[in-house]
Amino acid sequence: MTELRPRPEPLTSKIAGFVRDRLTGEYPVDEFGFDPQLTDAVILPPLRLIYEKWFRVEVTGAANLPLSGGALVVANHSGTLPWDAVMTAIAVHDNHPRGKHLRMLGADLVFKVPVLNTLARRTGQTLACNADAERLLASGELVGVWPEGFKGIGKPFGKRYQLQRFGRGGFARTAMRAGVPIIPCSIVGAEEIYPKIADLKPLAKLLGLPYFPITPFFPLLGPLGAVPLPTKWRIDFGEPIRTDLASPDAVEDHEVALETGEHVRATIQETLDSMVAERESVFGGQ
Repeated sequence: MTELRPRPEPLTSKIAGFVRDRLTGEYPVDEFGFDPQLTDAVILPPLRLIYEKWFRVEVTGAANLPLSGGALVVANHSGTLPWDAVMTAIAVHDNHPRGKHLRMLGADLVFKVPVLNTLARRTGQTLACNADAERLLASGELVGVWPEGFKGIGKPFGKRYQLQRFGRGGFARTAMRAGVPIIPCSIVGAEEIYPKIADLKPLAKLLGLPYFPITPFFPLLGPLGAVPLPTKWRIDFGEPIRTDLASPDAVEDHEVALETGEHVRATIQETLDSMVAERESVFGGQ
């Protein structure tokens, strides 16, 4: 029997509660700095408008997210700016029967920018390191990781929906150590929001960035060029890939981790190919 999700609290009530608790100083923040009340009352509502009205995200396979216990959600990464991570977090929260948050693992760069660092922590992100990921998974959290990293998000438009390397299997080893399933997540629509046609490497190096993108609209149109194109998105959560069946020796076996990681990568690539072939239009349809 599927557990019914409680009726969501009205936004006005959330905001009123948020203001009251800020004034009294009585609100929960976990050891990683995650502030669920701030996230639900202030951060998610405007982002949810983009999710629902701009990208019109369609979610499939949400039933594959475990009702209880931890899981590692592994997704493809694209789009020049990480809108895909934000939209996936909303997809998890709004489609999970218990409204669980996706605890995302972020790159070092995220935590080197002062304001962004604080915002990331408050919304549940933490540094992409095995120790933090294993602690979150052990406590029953849903953890999100994008193994392609900047290679995926910064790839040129001509390589859209072609997965880059998934590293050396670190995420698979993390899941095996925690004994939690891996949920392959395939995202279609993000590749086209900022068609990257060139990269100003000297400027990127000067600014300490992994790349400085050139798109048909940026920097030509200035700040207006930073508005993402209103593509139609689909986020699919695939069938769980179990890792708890591995023997204790296999958990620390580098080859087993690589093999598991490649299996996850191949699963996501196959799903992406199918989803791209099925869609009617980049900007509309199913």
